[in-house]
Amino acid sequence: MKKLVYISILSLLLLSSCRSKRVITVSLPQPVMQADSAQLGDTIGLPARLSPMFTFDQSDLRNVRRQPAKGRVKKQQIKKTAPVQIVQRGTRITSKNTHVGSAYKGVSRIKTYDFTHRDVPAAFEGFRIAFVSDLHYKSLLKEEGLKDLVRLLIDQKADVLLIGGDFHEGCQYVPPVMAALAQVKTPLGTYAVLGNNDYEACYDDIVREMRHYGMHLLEHKVDTLRRGGGRILVAGVRNPFDLGKNGISPTLGLSPDDFVILLTHTPDYAEDVPVTNSDLILAGHTHGGQVTLFGLYAPIVPSHYGQRFLSGLKYNSKNIPMIVTNGIGTSQKAIRMFAPAEVVMIVLHRLTD
Repeated sequence: MKKLVYISILSLLLLSSCRSKRVITVSLPQPVMQADSAQLGDTIGLPARLSPMFTFDQSDLRNVRRQPAKGRVKKQQIKKTAPVQIVQRGTRITSKNTHVGSAYKGVSRIKTYDFTHRDVPAAFEGFRIAFVSDLHYKSLLKEEGLKDLVRLLIDQKADVLLIGGDFHEGCQYVPPVMAALAQVKTPLGTYAVLGNNDYEACYDDIVREMRHYGMHLLEHKVDTLRRGGGRILVAGVRNPFDLGKNGISPTLGLSPDDFVILLTHTPDYAEDVPVTNSDLILAGHTHGGQVTLFGLYAPIVPSHYGQRFLSGLKYNSKNIPMIVTNGIGTSQKAIRMFAPAEVVMIVLHRLTD
């Protein structure tokens, strides 16, 4: 009889223990993220045509708190939120695509970013920046395509033209590609950095042609764009693959109060070294993967960060926004698949609220 009583008591204790553990497991409070200001951006590697389907918060997280547990609950309610991307306070970015392949051979789309920032001077409200990179002339980009690229850039009526390097696929192509780009006249001129192709071959030819046409080569230099009494700064990186010589960003000595654009051929540079005081980074080199699986994954990406900086609006670990363009031309094979050749347009706005 005593054995039966002991067994009954032990069974009740075990059941009570199991029930207690089950309540503790399901009633633990869950963290809830609260942030302000939702913005659009293809910040998770999605192709731009899919990005309007998602809305991400791109401002500072203000509060992280725990919900209080209210006694025993049967089922914990967890608030599901969209992925959060943190950027510097005082920045808003939206983007849209305009498909132009039927009107301009060699370019599939114009990708336009409205970039709103607190450091943009009032005089630069609506300022239009055209950004192209990786022409690799002649590759997939041939004579007719180059001619149409120039026509498209002229039609965009940009205030300045920025170029991210890798101009050519042979020294004989340097003079014609520079002569073509020189036809794009903007109020504040043309500024460029060079890519790995340009440093590996024809460097002197490129420098000579750029000087001939009055283009500004930014090799670890900073230039000032002035408009209506205001100014913004454009900094350029010299050979970003040689960090032994060029591992100190030209932005380090600039004022945090200026609006600073950093132009670099590869996006890796903005992660490899501190790019302090940069407000916007422009890069190319990846070709958007060039050949991708429906724009979602690229088997080969020329970046030691893999898919992270593939294409579109990205952020380095310091949460500085970076626009990585698919570029125009191709390397290795003259083919693109779900990585359309593009011209990037950036329209600046001053944040007033």
